[in-house]
Amino acid sequence: MTRNKREPAIRWLISLAIILATASSASASWKEKVLYSFQGGTDGATPVGGVVFDSAGNLYGATQDGGSSVCHSIYQCGTVYQLKPPAKSGDPWTETILHVFRGNTENDGASPFGGLVIDSAGNLYGTTAYGGTGDCVLLGSKLGCGAVFELSPPTEKGGAWTETVLYSFPTSKQGYVPWGDLVFDKQGNLYGSTIFGGGKGTTCDAFYQYCGAVFELSPPKTKGGKWTEKVLHGFAGGSDGAEPNGGLVLDSTGRIYGTTVWGGSTDCQGPGCGTVFALKPPAMTGDAWTEEIVHRFTGGDDGASPNGGPILDAKRSLYGATGGGGRQGAGVVFRLTAESGGRWIETVLHRFQGGTDGSDPQGLVFDSYGSLYCSSGPLVKMQRPKRNGQRWTLDVLYEFRGAPNGRGPLDLIFGARGALYGPTLYGGTGQLCQAGCGTVFEARP
Repeated sequence: MTRNKREPAIRWLISLAIILATASSASASWKEKVLYSFQGGTDGATPVGGVVFDSAGNLYGATQDGGSSVCHSIYQCGTVYQLKPPAKSGDPWTETILHVFRGNTENDGASPFGGLVIDSAGNLYGTTAYGGTGDCVLLGSKLGCGAVFELSPPTEKGGAWTETVLYSFPTSKQGYVPWGDLVFDKQGNLYGSTIFGGGKGTTCDAFYQYCGAVFELSPPKTKGGKWTEKVLHGFAGGSDGAEPNGGLVLDSTGRIYGTTVWGGSTDCQGPGCGTVFALKPPAMTGDAWTEEIVHRFTGGDDGASPNGGPILDAKRSLYGATGGGGRQGAGVVFRLTAESGGRWIETVLHRFQGGTDGSDPQGLVFDSYGSLYCSSGPLVKMQRPKRNGQRWTLDVLYEFRGAPNGRGPLDLIFGARGALYGPTLYGGTGQLCQAGCGTVFEARP
């Protein structure tokens, strides 16, 4: 099976074609507002991940492209942006580019493939897929192995934000192409995944080394010191997972949960159908973390190729989405519940049909009532049943139809008064991108 990892948006193009062919306005009931349309060029283009709020109501995110085209990378340099809400209702939001990445020739990162996290002081943290000072070579060209960065707000109003590269992956053994959002633990350590690298597995990709890794990045003990990286697990492919492709989630015991897009079973034409995994911390400092495969997808009704990391509910059940599988091959939303004895049971909550309900679901988020929201081309809501044994119900809230609005929504976040916020991969008014340069939107009832 030939797979082109140079373009992570390919799966979106496929799902968008399905949606355009079958879309209907059947049950859409929410209203959408474009907060900003990316213009490409010196502005950002192709938003990735989701967005985060600060305490003042500003939104922050990253773009994979735009900003500058001088990076030594297979994409443009990418940006980190801020969107400031208007002082007066009805006025436009104001965009500010906080940082334009410069690539490995200037010891900076290039091309983010995930969103941002924010700490209590307003510092932003994220990753770039390429750049940094590492020795990774792609098609004969040294592009770097990726980097983890911090952006700190100015000390004086109106000043510039300060970028610090916290860690550059030095070789593919430590990780290669960071992917998805980072997550903090209570001690201030950062955890993330790289879709390649990690030192294990030799058959995952023809151009990139190894099958992916989960890493921990620990802050320095003294101010000004170096952050320290540790590979917690390198994926081997085969019956193990391969290519972790989304954010991670931590439970109250310190376990880390995530997904791999390939590996697991031997179905799905060879590379495997993907897994959900758990990493258990060691009982003694310095010992190895222990991997558990929570679920191996089969490619049938239970789904195939998880589409981003899972989320946890209050009862420690895991929820996630797959880009394939289901009866129409359009993906599923699933729940995994741990039983006594450690066995996990999967329940498929919805199998997408590729019609009005869309396909390729991702970006799951709960509301305060326990209902699930995700993007599957349209925005959809899945309502928890009132009684055991009943099915979850799905409603289409809004259908994205492209310029001047967005198309291809990504990860979602709730804001004030029940509104959903997120970026779209395409659409908007930008003219320098073939399908539009993407947007950030607000959707509300």
